[in-house]
Amino acid sequence: MKLIVGLGNPDKKYKNTRHNIGFSFIDYYVKYKGISEKWQSKFDGLYIQTLIDGEKVIFLKPQTYMNLSGFSVNKCMKYFDISVEDLLVVSDDLDLKVGNFKIKSCGSSGGHNGLKNISDNINTDDFKRLKIGISKDNDIDTKDYVLGNLSVEDSKVINDLFDKLCLLIDDYFHLPFSDLMSKYNRKNR
Repeated sequence: MKLIVGLGNPDKKYKNTRHNIGFSFIDYYVKYKGISEKWQSKFDGLYIQTLIDGEKVIFLKPQTYMNLSGFSVNKCMKYFDISVEDLLVVSDDLDLKVGNFKIKSCGSSGGHNGLKNISDNINTDDFKRLKIGISKDNDIDTKDYVLGNLSVEDSKVINDLFDKLCLLIDDYFHLPFSDLMSKYNRKNR
């Protein structure tokens, strides 16, 4: 069983913000796959349990706000007895330009409070990540920037990227993670 977590903030006012790119991608992938199960509320989050290519998969969107995402992830992992090896977290990344992404098998939070809280709650940094670039603007306070809305241009770039990332997630169910990283990781433009 795999757990794929998209990070974001639950209020409608955050819906199209840079920090909610994890939620946005999970929603996009569920629609892309034609998954008919409805989102359920549990684990301080919204989740869908489904089958993809014969494997049980949980999609989770923590509703605890970004900085407390780990509480939801930990509850879900314990309830379904999911191993950390089967956890993939989708988040925004300030250090990657819009249109870029990186998949990693482990690592530090890189200053991302959602990733840090997950590490703190599951007691390890050794979980897989899909980081989606949102760029950064040094002229704007980081908090204001990540909670700001995507521009029309950036939204188009990210939607085009989501099409490619859907293929990556399709491959995630079939390829060893090292092969997945070799196939998909790209350098910043």
